[in-house]
Amino acid sequence: MTDTSTAPSATLQPPAADGEFAPVHIGPLRVWPPVVLAPMAGVTNAPFRTLCRRYGAGLYVNQMITARAIVECNAKSLRMAAFAPGEWPRSIQLYGTDADSMREATRRLIDDQGVEHIDINFGCPMKKVTRHGGGAALPWKRSLCRSIVRATVRAARDVPVTLKFRVGIDDSTTTFTDTARIAQDEGCRAVVLHARTASQLYSGAADWGRIAELKSVVTEIPVFGNGDVWEADDALAMMRTTGADGVVVGRGCLGRPWIFEDLARVFEGRPVAARPNLGKVVDGMVEHAELLCDWMGEPSAIRDFRKHAGWYLKGFAVGSEVRRRLNQVGSLAELRSLLDGLDPTLPFPEGGMRLVRGHHGTARNVHLPQGWLDDRDDEPVLGAGAEQLVSGG
Repeated sequence: MTDTSTAPSATLQPPAADGEFAPVHIGPLRVWPPVVLAPMAGVTNAPFRTLCRRYGAGLYVNQMITARAIVECNAKSLRMAAFAPGEWPRSIQLYGTDADSMREATRRLIDDQGVEHIDINFGCPMKKVTRHGGGAALPWKRSLCRSIVRATVRAARDVPVTLKFRVGIDDSTTTFTDTARIAQDEGCRAVVLHARTASQLYSGAADWGRIAELKSVVTEIPVFGNGDVWEADDALAMMRTTGADGVVVGRGCLGRPWIFEDLARVFEGRPVAARPNLGKVVDGMVEHAELLCDWMGEPSAIRDFRKHAGWYLKGFAVGSEVRRRLNQVGSLAELRSLLDGLDPTLPFPEGGMRLVRGHHGTARNVHLPQGWLDDRDDEPVLGAGAEQLVSGG
């Protein structure tokens, strides 16, 4: 680990100086500020993207969809792939383990849904995916990785394709530099490195030094860094210490969508606004729930919102009984009633932006197919288990 692997928590970074950072061009897309919402399964749907976009510009990516689900017209996945009216650019993350399905899914997303940016996911660390050779395990097979990237880029034509991946399977089995070279060679317009290995899952600190290392290898296309951007100051610190062209924000925005306003401010050279009290947080929670209800219907929306409620209230002293009831809330009216009973004057918790939300856990061995590490240059045909029919994990 290098000293850049941990985002600063005690020393605030000064806002960006005039001209310090530049817009990132991903093909025809101009991204400013240089900030991307990470695609997160079950989170970055149209309502959440709509809410986040109100706080600032950037690139907001739809949740991961599997190529097989698009090709086989899986109804649930097609609903997940939908965009809000007027949403631009239409950006989506696509995951697949077969060049043919990636080619056809790309064509359909562009021709049928007007998608204007496709991000390929080679970073999933989940056991049910890696044990079949998919996700973060797949880049180990360089020929297979190249064939999938090539098929996607060619099918996309003028629509920009980017590639998101991890450092590797574990510290002794890294793949990120080879994967980035493949992406650059095959015509991807940018790469994103989540600066953890698959064995880390989401534990420990992201090793920002790996982002700096990648920046020295990839010289023709932008490099985005991902991992441990909990506050706007972290984005500045990452870019200044690694040379990254932009940042990707994942768990840092869970229950904290206003981080995108903070990011817009610091990149414009302005200080961030005061943290919201509980009353303002509750207002945002209600708006989020209403957007979800309009999008998917109240019963499904309220079930979906339960996890968001926990993220919004993380660190606030609202009591275990309120949390229990919110975790079982069944209607929008009940949600409003519960939230109305909270003290709106409660201040934002000290250090609340840095409280971990979403995925966490401890490091563990990565499950791989038998003999997976024996030959990096063979091109295996992966079974259906590597690519779930229903998108979203």
